[in-house]
Amino acid sequence: MRQLLADYLEQNEFEVVTCGNADDALEKLGITAEEGSEKSFSFSGDGKPTHQHAQKLGPSHLFDVVLTDVKMPGMNGLNLCKTIHDHDSHLPVIVMTAYGSMETSIEALRSGAFDFVTKPVELELLKVSLARATENSLLRRYVRELEEAAGDDSFHELIGQSDGMQRLKDQLLRVADSNVSVLLTGESGSGKEVVAQSLHTYGHRSKKPFVAVNCAALPDSLLESELFGHVKGAFTDAREDRQGLFLQADGGTLFLDEIGEMPLEMQPKLLRALEEKKIRPVGGSDTYSFDVRLVTATNRDLLSEVEAKRFREDLYYRINVLEISIPPLRTRGTDVLLLASFFLDMFASQADKEIVGLEDPAAKRLLAYNWPGNVRELRNTIERAVVLARQDQITTAELPDRILNHQQSKLVLGETDNQPLLPLSEVEMQYIRYALHHTNGNKTEAAKILGLDRKTLYRKLKEEESPSEE
Repeated sequence: MRQLLADYLEQNEFEVVTCGNADDALEKLGITAEEGSEKSFSFSGDGKPTHQHAQKLGPSHLFDVVLTDVKMPGMNGLNLCKTIHDHDSHLPVIVMTAYGSMETSIEALRSGAFDFVTKPVELELLKVSLARATENSLLRRYVRELEEAAGDDSFHELIGQSDGMQRLKDQLLRVADSNVSVLLTGESGSGKEVVAQSLHTYGHRSKKPFVAVNCAALPDSLLESELFGHVKGAFTDAREDRQGLFLQADGGTLFLDEIGEMPLEMQPKLLRALEEKKIRPVGGSDTYSFDVRLVTATNRDLLSEVEAKRFREDLYYRINVLEISIPPLRTRGTDVLLLASFFLDMFASQADKEIVGLEDPAAKRLLAYNWPGNVRELRNTIERAVVLARQDQITTAELPDRILNHQQSKLVLGETDNQPLLPLSEVEMQYIRYALHHTNGNKTEAAKILGLDRKTLYRKLKEEESPSEE
């Protein structure tokens, strides 16, 4: 039966190694049953393990899936499954059980089995189960390799190995120790506060406070008091003196999120405080010096706000000594899987659930989605999936409809079906609108993507709104 299965699977493009008992299997996997220790393997030219180099590798580096019977000489299949799972939970094990033996099937799953098949074995069903397990194993290995590569970087809180994230980390590494004001730009949910916290953590102010406030979350009447503090009796309910955030962050970092939402009448007061490095509490007459590293963030196009007279130009240049753009999640490729794995571990631990990863179809759906809500949306998606999960993996059943039904948009140039060819000017405007849609209307970011300067982009948009008469 073992040879029959091996022949069938090899004909279906599986590479098969057969073993007559559990001890033989554990030896090939590099597991010592008594100690659970690892043996040293490397790969020969034909892809098979050798003992030529002293490399400590777990079994998942050598094999993608294990198929085992239950009744065997010596150790039975359930104990073999548990031993493998204890040594490397990422290596899927499929257990063959007798027909109708539901107790054994349940015990197999409790022992860490990825799946079970009943005997007599239906070969097509077995092939499907093995293919699913192999895809899962390869996905987990890929995520593990990404995580190991990410672990070598600075800024460990910033999860990602994409080109955009590498450029971001390089910028942060160069400016973390300076005192210059930094403006973080990027879409909502892209992780601006995490970046601000990283700037503080890896700079020389790390032992001092990191204080954050969302300017959009406070009523206009309270923002000045929140930033500068107030004295007793300054307004109704001011029953005692209160220290503002500038003084609370003294020596450290003050992070003003959503700076573009700050009321226009508040902006000159902030500018004066930054230039003089002094603040006066609301209702008070004394001034207090402060020493903070200012980091601000916005998802607005502040230059457009300046031109629209909704943001002061002098304040813009005061806070924007250095601008750092945070890439949206849709441009970060396989970073989605790294972040999903991180959130999965975090939420599974909080929920006291043993969830070991994503099924391959679910992972593909996450990669295909465009994530308009960025990292925040992915975090919420994984938290929801963990709550709904009934298995030890996240499946497509736990993903929301918007992700399952998502269709990637494509820009098609030329004649399709009965649509005529378009004038070049119309194609250009379609692509400009497409770029603006994907930057949430941020004209500065769209101009960078399009390879235009901002003035040229503004001119083209103005021409579209007011076409010249011929």
